[in-house]
Amino acid sequence: MCGIIAFSDIATMQKESTIESMMEMIRHRGPNVDGGGHYIKDQIAMGFCRLSIIDLNGGAQPLSNEDGSIVITFNGEIYNFKELREELIKKGHTFKTKADTEVLLHGYEEWGMEGTLNRVRGMFAYLIWDDNKKALYGARDFFGIKPLYYYKHGDTFIVGSEIKSFLEHPHFKKEFNKRALKSYLMNQYNDLDETFFKGVYRFPAGHWFELRNNEFTTHKYWDAKYDINKTRTEEETIDEIDKTVQESIKMHNVADVPVGSFLSEGVDSSYVTSVLKPHEVFSVNFDNGPYDEATAAEELANREGLNFNKTTVTGDEAFEDFAEIQYHMDEPDGNPSVIPLWYLCRLARKKVTVVLSGEGADELFAGYINYGMHTQSKIVKHFSSALKKLPKGARYTLAKGISKMPAFPGKVHMFTWLANPASYYTGESVVYDLDQPVIFTSRQANEILKPAYHNNRTVKDAYYDDFQRVKDVDSVKQMQYIDLHHFMLNDILQKADKISMAHSLELRVPFLDKKVAELANTIPTDMLFNSKGTKWALRQAALKHLPEDWANRPKLGFPVPIKTWLREEKYCNKVRELFSEDWVSELFDQNKLLQMLHNNFDGKIDARRQVWTIFTFLTWYKLYFIDFEGARDKYEHVQPDVKNFMDSGKLV
Repeated sequence: MCGIIAFSDIATMQKESTIESMMEMIRHRGPNVDGGGHYIKDQIAMGFCRLSIIDLNGGAQPLSNEDGSIVITFNGEIYNFKELREELIKKGHTFKTKADTEVLLHGYEEWGMEGTLNRVRGMFAYLIWDDNKKALYGARDFFGIKPLYYYKHGDTFIVGSEIKSFLEHPHFKKEFNKRALKSYLMNQYNDLDETFFKGVYRFPAGHWFELRNNEFTTHKYWDAKYDINKTRTEEETIDEIDKTVQESIKMHNVADVPVGSFLSEGVDSSYVTSVLKPHEVFSVNFDNGPYDEATAAEELANREGLNFNKTTVTGDEAFEDFAEIQYHMDEPDGNPSVIPLWYLCRLARKKVTVVLSGEGADELFAGYINYGMHTQSKIVKHFSSALKKLPKGARYTLAKGISKMPAFPGKVHMFTWLANPASYYTGESVVYDLDQPVIFTSRQANEILKPAYHNNRTVKDAYYDDFQRVKDVDSVKQMQYIDLHHFMLNDILQKADKISMAHSLELRVPFLDKKVAELANTIPTDMLFNSKGTKWALRQAALKHLPEDWANRPKLGFPVPIKTWLREEKYCNKVRELFSEDWVSELFDQNKLLQMLHNNFDGKIDARRQVWTIFTFLTWYKLYFIDFEGARDKYEHVQPDVKNFMDSGKLV
């Protein structure tokens, strides 16, 4: 696991000092001083920071082919690299290392970009300079597990793992993207392709690019497809899920360093942990609730004979470290789960270099209640299931009628079970409610923003093209597709990568494997999402390894007590102090912000998510657009625990 950065720019004369400065901004991603370096040739410069995982002594980058004409930098892991390595050796390629990186290099020579990408399983972002063609190539993995950003302005092209490194390039113009702010308020993350930095874009998952003669072209090589298998029985489906998940977990355990796992009380991380059986498992809770997941997680660890590690987070710690957390995110992320993840990664890095987690199971196996599971009533569930058998047009008409009725028990469940998701679905930022479907509606966001940041976009506008791509599949799979390409891509995976790499820790997600996804996408929805609950077939597969109560536990994640914090005076005062700073009035109606905070503190309204989303953004904005030099000097470093390992010669 590493950090990569490259630029193509004829006008930059001091390429070596520039690429070195850019590399220093992502040193936390790869603190091994003897495993990284740079490559400079003509207009191109490539930099690499290494965190050694496989072939600890021989995997240094940038890495070249036999004659030095093709050079690669690579961030990620290729889990089937051994098989591909043997295939390439038989075709006459000579390998210098035992690392997975070289498979991509020789794979490019043998099969080209598309052919290589169709063969690999893994998480990755990589760059290849072909000096024969004078062309730069790059690719991002199937789901976007590994980040990749790019910036193109005139003759300057920059591409890399983290935006903050772009700021060190002399021809990069740092400018705030006003359009991103409203998108963020409606989602808790920026859901546009363009980032909060004007001109910087997220390179799309499942794509590769070519930059030649300053022409930038992109190509899609993978996307989720739903080809339902209607002949496989439930028992065969469950067995196939378990077989495929076990295989993926085994592949994700390949490393020359210690591997552990995160463990909450939910089925996803429990399934991974029970199959992996690592020596070390890690969990987190908060000193003032709202739930205690660590106790239940410890029970499972003890049952499996694993060494359980727990950290308890206080409000004081969370507020003290929050600015550093948002600094490492590159863009603001209002999902409160960034906080427990920060402390989980800090805890895990004391003992391991690689950790497995359960992200992706909900998107692939239909685990979210927002897909239509809004009641515990068996009567409502069965009645809704019966109505769902009506023709599509009749269901949609009935749903419209239900939405206009006064509130009654089961109303939300029946509506979401029957309605056209493209007409109402707003993703996973909050639990769906007919009256308040998003953190901020489009109107609410415009009311609180200054006019320069107003626009007419809604949350659903960002989903339109994706809904069109899957309009012929059932409604639950449509929503799964939306979440895979929005919430998972732009929120969950962003924080998973950025927070883990801030601690020089590699986080692997075995559910987000190409083969697991391709299997999940063939399973009929009624085996996944039915009156028995969410991700039913996955839970049945997990039962082969877990007690029944564990396999059927509801999803909680690691709940964060922001409701409690924002009604404690000392924490509310910290938020109020930030909301009151002069520069805030350039972005928001400051009086409305302060009134919202006051009303929430007094219990007149429950605006915790709105307050927290704004607090997160302002924290981030202050770091990057008010005092970036101060933020960089304070937060850009290898974490103390990792530094201690390095200084003692015991870096793992």
